Amino acid sequence: MRLLTVSRLIGRASGAWHTLPAFGWVAAAAVPAFLLGRALPSVGAPMFAVALGLAVRALAADRVPASVALVARSALQVAIVLLGAGIAVAQVVRVGREALPVMLGTLAVALVGAALVGRLLGISANLRTLIGAGTGICGASAIAAVSGVIAATGAEVAYAVSTIFCFNLLALVVFPPVAHLLELDASAFALWAGTAINDTSSVVAAAHTFGAAAGEEAVVVKLTRTLLIVPLVLALYALQLRAGWRSRTNAASAGLRSPLVPWFLVWFAVVVAVASTGVVPTSALEASERGGQILIVVALAAVGLSVGLAELRRAGLRPLALGGMLSLLVAVSSLALQAATGLL
Repeated sequence: MRLLTVSRLIGRASGAWHTLPAFGWVAAAAVPAFLLGRALPSVGAPMFAVALGLAVRALAADRVPASVALVARSALQVAIVLLGAGIAVAQVVRVGREALPVMLGTLAVALVGAALVGRLLGISANLRTLIGAGTGICGASAIAAVSGVIAATGAEVAYAVSTIFCFNLLALVVFPPVAHLLELDASAFALWAGTAINDTSSVVAAAHTFGAAAGEEAVVVKLTRTLLIVPLVLALYALQLRAGWRSRTNAASAGLRSPLVPWFLVWFAVVVAVASTGVVPTSALEASERGGQILIVVALAAVGLSVGLAELRRAGLRPLALGGMLSLLVAVSSLALQAATGLL
């Protein structure tokens, strides 16, 4: 038993050692992405991270180590845990009482639309799931959480993030003037932006363009919407277990056991619960949330580094068309659901 334990420890140490060169490559894409994201917040560091990762890979494809994929997966999982510090249960309960029907409705529209339209367009199951989750919940964070459960490839993650970014940028420009045209008040616009725009930075930018009151409320709606990652990932994980039950049973009999719930979701729930107690200093919670945002950028830089441009070219324009259709469906359904529930 002791020999087996020592062997495993040596194996893990060796794996970590071989991963070290990947961090230098990831830093080469992630550090400029942070700087560019600060200079152009409407674009955001996550999108720059993917783009720069792809560029570095294109310039030095033969030298980028395969271990960047491991960095991407690990950073994404830890990021999801740390982001839980920005969500308080009291906020969720307060916002959820009014906004939950709209959130669930728009998520259903995004997922069902992705499944049906994506199949008609001939898009792979993984890619349409990523685009549906990113459109229905919270862009890159949702894509990050879902990708690890459905075993999505780096190319699929990169394409999904890029697709979501395009329509985030469009929403940032279109939503405020359309809201004024429809004569929405601050609360209605906050709920619309919080449920129909994917990336948090884009929600904040669009809502504050409309007005300060809308900006504050939209952030709470957006953070509450982020929690829908948990039931979605659990549902997808259950489907994966069911689909591969026989092979997993054989693996378990051989001593290879998979957790019933992904470890990062368990810790995400723990962090949310602790953040809601009021015991942890605000500065610590803000640092944790900021750490999660940083790791998302690091992970997406690693995703870009692990993908060849040829893989993205093979995907074509159909995923982009799917993202556009889903964004329009979610935007319209959010307003329709607000009207139906008396919130508009």
